Amino acid sequence: MDYWNDYQNGTDLTKLRSRPAIESLLPHSLLETEGYNLKVPDVMRAAAFIKELKAFEAKGEFPDFVLLFLPNDHTGGTKERYPTPGAQIADNDLALGMVVEAISHSKFWPETCLFAIEDDPQNGWDHVSGYRTTCYVVSPYTKRRQTISTRFDQTSLMRTMELILGLPPMNQLDAAATPMFDCFTEKPDFSPFTAVPNVIPLDTINPPPEKISDPMLRQDAIVSAQLPLDKLDACPEDIFNRIIWRSMKGTHAPYPEWP
Repeated sequence: MDYWNDYQNGTDLTKLRSRPAIESLLPHSLLETEGYNLKVPDVMRAAAFIKELKAFEAKGEFPDFVLLFLPNDHTGGTKERYPTPGAQIADNDLALGMVVEAISHSKFWPETCLFAIEDDPQNGWDHVSGYRTTCYVVSPYTKRRQTISTRFDQTSLMRTMELILGLPPMNQLDAAATPMFDCFTEKPDFSPFTAVPNVIPLDTINPPPEKISDPMLRQDAIVSAQLPLDKLDACPEDIFNRIIWRSMKGTHAPYPEWP
């Protein structure tokens, strides 16, 4: 909670540092933040990005391509002293909203397009088939308040970004991908976005196992404490996703089974 308290109080006592694994990315990376660390709220990562965005505004220039990592929708399961899955999803949602709000109020908004996708479609099955995921496309030239049901995949996303940047395909897979033309319109809407406040408090913390009365939820907390949460995508997917499901839906809601 030290990171969260520091962010809430604006005391700036915790200093985040990171370094890219690929050395050539070092001059192009924001180092005053942290990558995959579920103890660091995503709103802190968003705040670091927004601070850099304002610096770019002061210079009057912005990179052609920016990659932003907001990892907390992976959640820490029900491990003691971690935020609850609901709180971490709320943190992730709010952080994305903060980023969209900041960009849409900036001078770069008329020429910016954001693509937001989930890693691992929230780590597997939920009430909708895990073979799908969502992609949010945000720009003055995207269709507002519409759900596009055209079948796209990850290479469609890559191809669309390549077309926007004027880059050739990298290989035959993205060359043959369907661009996401259906998401866009020729008539722009430059009105900005305002982030929606979180409903779930972001400091809602998982209790210790001995404080949990339900035997199954207590066991989930014990198992969560043994999972390799410090490593990205290292948890057994089926076990982890059932823990998250029960934490949000209760132990009596049937877990969705898909072929």
